[in-house]
Amino acid sequence: MRASSFLSAFLAVSLAACGGDDGGESSSPPPTTTPTPSPTPTPTPSPSPEPVAAVDQRVVATFDNPWAMVFLPDGRMLVTEKPGRLQLVTRSGAKTVVGNVPSVRYAGQLGLQDVALDPGFASNNRIWITYAEPASGGERLAVARATLTLTGTARLDDLVVVWRATPTTTGGQLGGRLAFAPDGRYLFVSTGERQQGAPAQNMAGTLGKIVRITLDGAPAAGNPFASTAGARPEIWSLGHRNPYGLVFAADGRLFESEMGPAGGDEFNLIVAGSNYGWPRVSEGDNYDGTSIPRHATNSAYMAPLVSWSPVIAPGGMIQYRGSAFTGWTGDFLLAGLVQQGLVRVRVTGDRAREVARIGLGTRTREVEEGPGGLLWVLRDGDDGALVELTPR
Repeated sequence: MRASSFLSAFLAVSLAACGGDDGGESSSPPPTTTPTPSPTPTPTPSPSPEPVAAVDQRVVATFDNPWAMVFLPDGRMLVTEKPGRLQLVTRSGAKTVVGNVPSVRYAGQLGLQDVALDPGFASNNRIWITYAEPASGGERLAVARATLTLTGTARLDDLVVVWRATPTTTGGQLGGRLAFAPDGRYLFVSTGERQQGAPAQNMAGTLGKIVRITLDGAPAAGNPFASTAGARPEIWSLGHRNPYGLVFAADGRLFESEMGPAGGDEFNLIVAGSNYGWPRVSEGDNYDGTSIPRHATNSAYMAPLVSWSPVIAPGGMIQYRGSAFTGWTGDFLLAGLVQQGLVRVRVTGDRAREVARIGLGTRTREVEEGPGGLLWVLRDGDDGALVELTPR
């Protein structure tokens, strides 16, 4: 479905509801030369979903603009708040502020973003964070690692910034999601194009990309553009707009979700060296109503496996591995800011489809699977909350 048919209503309602997370204008990019990948199948628009599954919600704790969370081995959680706080949270809701978090640029979509455990956390207590780092000329996405100390005062020790997105600029759409390769040797990082469009196709920078680096921040060996003149060697894929979901599936494949413009949110299979088209192609349209060519018009660009118009505004994403929610095992769960709940996507081979929506009645920023296969979500906003979901 093309976004132009609902643009007026979308502008009046959805943009206000999105609070800017889904915003940004496209612009005409400069010509670049990139490899021509084999395209994915024509994207599958969201069908009428199956009836929603009933869940019970338990508010565990409240937060100011929470963005991401991760479970520790002992069942406690780390939760990031965009203003720059990292909270240690028990499953009963007791909160402790973790000290020594670096200064962040907090404005609009920017702030403290993702948090993840190091693959060797059991032996090194190391965690990773992403955030908007203030810098001359604006801010940039920074990826840092630190030792999480929980004896005495909870704090981060020995923090090191291992990678920064380039160039430094202004605008929203920072990206900032982390995903470790299944073997734990490499780190994948998603970056947004900062509401500027063209950087997503500029190989001299890392905006609008997924990058693959070592755990010391160096470009990983075997990256697809390592020998391309003028290209940043850490680039794994390009042509992304605002990627907030990034997860490895049980079969080792990497999947991503990103926000489109006026329509055209995407669920993608990420293939090394591929160009996903933004802003040259999209399943959505510009906010001013002008159309953008669709993926099907140019085989140089990888099409999404699923696209959504109207938007769902996808935030965090997981592949559900548990069994507490019957019939969900193996499905991907996307947190929906505009959809106000969870969207279930099922992948079969090289195809995918939406199978259901779980309405939660509020902007949903993040989803994680906890002990026993129960689900935990973060409600978005300055009145945000950590919520436990159980099957009804």
